[in-house]
Amino acid sequence: MAAVAAAQLGNLKEEATCSICLEYFTDPVMIIECGHNFCRSCITQSWEGRDGNFPCPQCREISPRKKFRPNRQLGNMVEIAKQLHLPPVKPLGDNLCEIHDEKLRLFCAQDQRMICWVCRESKEHTTHSASPIEEAAEEHKVKLQEWLPFLKKEEEYSLESKVKEEKQYEAMREKLRTEKQKIESEYEKLWQLLKENEQTLHRRLEEMEMKITMVENANITKLSNEITSLNALITEIEKKCEEPAWELLKDVRSTLSRCNNVNPQCPEVFKIYKVMVTLDPDTAYQQLLLSEERRRVRFRSTAQILPDTPKRFTYYHCVLGREGFTSGRHYWEVQLLQEGGGWHAGVAAESVNRKGFFTRSPEAGVWAVLVRNGQYKALTTPETSLSPCKKPQKLGVFLDYEGGAAVHVQC
Repeated sequence: MAAVAAAQLGNLKEEATCSICLEYFTDPVMIIECGHNFCRSCITQSWEGRDGNFPCPQCREISPRKKFRPNRQLGNMVEIAKQLHLPPVKPLGDNLCEIHDEKLRLFCAQDQRMICWVCRESKEHTTHSASPIEEAAEEHKVKLQEWLPFLKKEEEYSLESKVKEEKQYEAMREKLRTEKQKIESEYEKLWQLLKENEQTLHRRLEEMEMKITMVENANITKLSNEITSLNALITEIEKKCEEPAWELLKDVRSTLSRCNNVNPQCPEVFKIYKVMVTLDPDTAYQQLLLSEERRRVRFRSTAQILPDTPKRFTYYHCVLGREGFTSGRHYWEVQLLQEGGGWHAGVAAESVNRKGFFTRSPEAGVWAVLVRNGQYKALTTPETSLSPCKKPQKLGVFLDYEGGAAVHVQC
């Protein structure tokens, strides 16, 4: 019974306390629009200097004019609380503004942090967009939950890659073991004469195995670390989404930043960075004909009469996208030619040579894939042969400006 009485007294104290001055109500008034109560002097001071659009300090609902009325019943309740000699309720330390010692009720969208009503009226935040912390928490919970399916796909993709890598390395080891046995069988008959050669070959095979193990350990360790990191981030987000609003928002910027810093490997995750790319006619070679919407290009046998601008390619049959990127991550898809001819597609630096010969390679500012005579190759140095499972339908290009470019062939 004592605990119940204490709780009821606590509720009475809270109901009798103004959320602005945190003292007992003095001449309490109620805002007509939303029904929240404040001291007459507190709400008058809060609205001072405003010509219109008067926000409630508690819920931020806008009133078209200074419209409030006395709350006599609340005034009577305050008098009863005073007679009981109950001190006004103070909010817990974790919910207080460090600057103004007021309760944190709002979340500033620009600064991504919780603020009190005094902060809201200050010069620092008066032009910022702010909302109640409960609404802000729900919005950020949705953002965090939107990351979960992509992160889980990334984790699943990494797990599959790890299994595939382990199988490949085991197959290589098996091949080495078979070769080792074959050598031992063939040279057993001539052991005396070929012992030295056998030892040399053994050393070479052991060196190969060591190199394979080193590469395997590095790759498997990297994948394991990525899986651990992704799993930790997923667990953190799932836990954070269950936390109270003010706790969730404490370091939500850090969590979202780590989500954006995940280096995607799964093609499905690339699509969250999808952008629209159109072709730039000012860069097109004279025998390349662009569609009206500048989304398609084809080769024509006769050259067009076009001005020879510094941007135009006059040596290679090339055309660049109109959109350029100087930072961040971007992904776009290219529908590939299905019959006849060949193509190159990928990413090029703005500085690529437009008027003369250049080696189409990363050293020259080109990251691309080509098909020529039915053969697919990556334009590395030297070129890398590719073996798609079937004739590709699309080419996905993922550009991480700070981290590099990746090309994904979709069959």
